[in-house]
Amino acid sequence: MDGHGVARAFHGAATDPVLPGDVTARARDLGPLESPFIWLTLASAAVAVLAVVVALWYRRRVRRCGFTAFGVLLLLAAVTALNSYVGYVRTSDDLARLLQKGPGPVNLAGRLLDDGKEAPSAPRPSTATGTATTGAGQRVDVLNVPDPAHGVPSGSNYVVLPPGYDKDTARRYPVVYLIHGYPFGGPRDWLTSGDAPGTLLALQQAGVIEPMIVVSVDLTAGVPSTDWECLDVPNGPQLETYLTATVVPAVDHHYRTLADRGHRALGGMSGGGFGALNIGLHHVDEFATLVIALPYDDLNDSVGILAGNQAVIAANTPRRYLPTMKFTAPISVMLAVGTGAPTDVTTARRIADALRARGQEAVVHAERGFNHTWHTARATLPYLLAFADQNFRASPATS
Repeated sequence: MDGHGVARAFHGAATDPVLPGDVTARARDLGPLESPFIWLTLASAAVAVLAVVVALWYRRRVRRCGFTAFGVLLLLAAVTALNSYVGYVRTSDDLARLLQKGPGPVNLAGRLLDDGKEAPSAPRPSTATGTATTGAGQRVDVLNVPDPAHGVPSGSNYVVLPPGYDKDTARRYPVVYLIHGYPFGGPRDWLTSGDAPGTLLALQQAGVIEPMIVVSVDLTAGVPSTDWECLDVPNGPQLETYLTATVVPAVDHHYRTLADRGHRALGGMSGGGFGALNIGLHHVDEFATLVIALPYDDLNDSVGILAGNQAVIAANTPRRYLPTMKFTAPISVMLAVGTGAPTDVTTARRIADALRARGQEAVVHAERGFNHTWHTARATLPYLLAFADQNFRASPATS
C-alpha cells in the first residue's frame, strides 16, 4: 500500500478541534504582567517627569535627577511594551524564573521573588527527578538526562503528569513532547510562557482530552544563547539524537507511557517548531503526530551552524526534502499560526500542501490577529493538544 493509502487507513480525516469557549478564552487571556496598562502607565509617568524637568529647567539638580528618572521610566516602558507584545512573562512567577537566569543581584532578586509554589525542585544529578505538585493533583517532575556522548552536558526535561497518575498505577499514558524556541529559550518556557500545565488541566476538566503526559524537552545543550535548531550539529551537540535516542527512552523507562509511535506526539514553537518538523519527518517510526506552533521549514539565518556542509543542510531543510520524501509510516500534522504574521501563514500552508501531496494528513489552525510570539503559542496550545488527543484515541495501544 502506498503512503496515501496508509495515511487514510491509519488516521482517518484529521480535523481542527472545536473547543469550549472558556478553554480558548483562558488561553488567549493576558497575564497580569502582560497588560498594556503597565507600559502605558510607565510611559505616561515618563512624560510627566519630562514635563516637570522642562518646567523647572533652571534647577540643575531637578534636571539631573529628572533626566535619570525619565530614562529609567522610558526603558521600563519599552521593556514592558515588548513583553506585552511577545507574552514571555505572564506572572510574577515567570518574572522570578527569568531573573534567576541573570547574574549576582539579578539572580538574588529572582530568588526573593520566587515563592517556590509553581515550579519543581531542582533535579538531582544523573537521571533523577525533582518534583512539585500543582493544582488539582497535577505533578511536574524534572527529569535530568545528561548525555555527554552526544555533546549534551545536562538536560533538565520537565515532565507534566496528569491528576491521578500516582493513584491509578496500572494506567499508561500517551506523551506529547514540546520543544522550546531559540535562542535564549529553555524547557521551562512551556510551563511559564506557554502555560502547558494550566492548559492541560483546563482541557481535562472540560472533558476535551484524555489524560496525557507532556514533556518539555531541554534542547539547549547547556548553551541557551546558541540557535541550535534541534540539529545534530557537526562537531557539536547531537540534539536530534539526544531527543530520540536518549530522552524518549528515559521517559518511557521512568514513567508509565504508551511507548509506541501512535501514542507519541512531537511539537514545539518557532525554532522548536522547526525542530519538531525536521525531527518528526526524520523519525516517523517514533512519532505519528506533529503539533507545531509558528512553523518554518528552512534554516535561513541559522544555516551557518552546519558549517557549509551542503549534504547536511539539504538533509535538514524540510522545504527541500519534503516534496519528494517517501513515508514508511503515516503522520498527522497540525500547524498553528497567527494571522498577524502572514509569513507564518504562508509557510504553514506550504508545509501542509507538501504533506498532503505526499499522502499525509495536515491541518492549519489560525488565530486571528496573533503574531509570531508566545501569545500565539499559548493561544493555540489547546488546539494542538486536542489534535494530538484525537490521534491518540484513534490509535490502538501496542504497549
